[in-house]
Amino acid sequence: MHEAPLIATLVSGIVLAFVFAALAHRLKLPALAGYLLAGVVVGPFTPGYVADGHIAHELAEVGVVLLMFGVGLHFSLKDLLSVKSIAIPGALGQMAVATVLGVLLGWALGWPFAQGFVFGLALSVASTVVLLRAMEERRLMETERGRIAVGWLIVEDLAMVLALVLLPAVGGALAAGQGISFAALAGTVGLAIGKVALFVALMLLVGKRLIPWILARVAISGSRELFRLAVLAIALGVAFGVAGVFGVSFELGAFFAGMMMGESKLAHDAAEETLPLRDAFAVLFFVSIGMLFNYRVVLTEPLVVLAALAIIVLGKSLAALLIVLASRRPLRTALTIAVSLAQIGEFSFILIGVGVAQQMVSKEAQDVLLAAAIVSILLNPLLFKLFDRAKPWLDAREARQAAADAVVALPDEPSPERADDLAGHVVVVGYGRVGHLLCDELLRQGSTLLVMEMEAERVDELRAQGIRTVSGHAARDEALAAANLGAARALLVTAPDAFEAGEIVRVARQLNPRLPIYVRAGSGAAAVHLRDQGANLVVSGEHEMARGMLDRLAVDGAGATPATAA
Repeated sequence: MHEAPLIATLVSGIVLAFVFAALAHRLKLPALAGYLLAGVVVGPFTPGYVADGHIAHELAEVGVVLLMFGVGLHFSLKDLLSVKSIAIPGALGQMAVATVLGVLLGWALGWPFAQGFVFGLALSVASTVVLLRAMEERRLMETERGRIAVGWLIVEDLAMVLALVLLPAVGGALAAGQGISFAALAGTVGLAIGKVALFVALMLLVGKRLIPWILARVAISGSRELFRLAVLAIALGVAFGVAGVFGVSFELGAFFAGMMMGESKLAHDAAEETLPLRDAFAVLFFVSIGMLFNYRVVLTEPLVVLAALAIIVLGKSLAALLIVLASRRPLRTALTIAVSLAQIGEFSFILIGVGVAQQMVSKEAQDVLLAAAIVSILLNPLLFKLFDRAKPWLDAREARQAAADAVVALPDEPSPERADDLAGHVVVVGYGRVGHLLCDELLRQGSTLLVMEMEAERVDELRAQGIRTVSGHAARDEALAAANLGAARALLVTAPDAFEAGEIVRVARQLNPRLPIYVRAGSGAAAVHLRDQGANLVVSGEHEMARGMLDRLAVDGAGATPATAA
């Protein structure tokens, strides 16, 4: 076994992860608890077999890369830019708060300033794997909340890239007893930012065309095996290649590779091909974290671990909550972001490890951070369950708010521009991916079009194209009345959130009982809710694909030959 450390680590990690995850499921605990416990069992701090921690970490890195690649496949550049006004100041503000709290904790414990600063910075960044898993389980990736969370992660990723570039330079100067040259520091920062900017520009100018072209060429071959290999080669090759050339993280490189591949019509197939490997390696990520856990620190420094945990779960989450609310986002969105960020992960371990290597952070501080990280990861699914239980209260609160807004317009929100001059027009609510496709087809057909959109960037984009747009929340009577629904031909609602779409349908049905209303749905339960609210047609992907096949079968007839049917 010891002669094949890669195989031994891979097999022991996956087998024990399965055993303990099954036990956790039986005890109604999160599967993550089983994965982490598997890592503790094969880690160096417990008796018995010890897996190779370095290999486990590298295998886990592959899982994070594939995960970020999958996120990029479903995340367009427009989605990223649409949340920049909240993601950039929000992420930087939340990181600043957590870092200051870490410095204060270090000061209270008598740590050097450098150690407290690195410790606080490590506490400020959330785990990509944990956050995205929680988002995907709740189908939030295509909602505004999901876009904000991913944008927040990307900003944190970029900040960590800069920190990892600067830390060795600063640590080296401090270890040598020299003063820090601000000119040299500015040069290092400028070089790091320049490399990242060059990488982003290259991906947008070259990767956006080259990666979909390569995928299309491979698909023509008709070999599924070759297509699967091409997807993995692009995901891993770009991630590791740009990390070496441009100095950015593997995760950021994989995210942009996925985002560029998302421009291809084969993006869905690419996502399906990477899913099994992504899930398997993501499990190894949690096993590798468990291997790092030194349980003795919980016994020797319990109060310090609790203080670090409080910064993670309470301090930075409260900061994120207040920042999102200050940006005038709904409470549901603020709570989602706050709960999502109530944990730390991969970048925290990398940063604290660099700090230890540069002799800026003690091994004891690293153990404290690892213990707090593991507890925060275990608590995060429980926090999401508590958040899910609050859904009825949030639904009722938003319903009351919508009813209040329908009676009295907010004083600082101008009345939407009215479209009383339109008649026989089609109203499209939301200009996301689905709304964009609908609008393009309706314009091609020569239909009179009116779009309702909340986000200012998209409103400006639509008006620049000469498309009539009503800016405002579509669930408000005033906004829908401005769309002149009484004279409209149809209403198409593309909002992915079932509650939000249901409110729009309910208000629209009150304004025009005879209006044809078509809505998208993500699940069977959502479809029932939307029909109850008054939708004429609820469209879901699976049902429409099946209906399309059956309609084609009916047209072709039972006697059609394969050549004719094709």
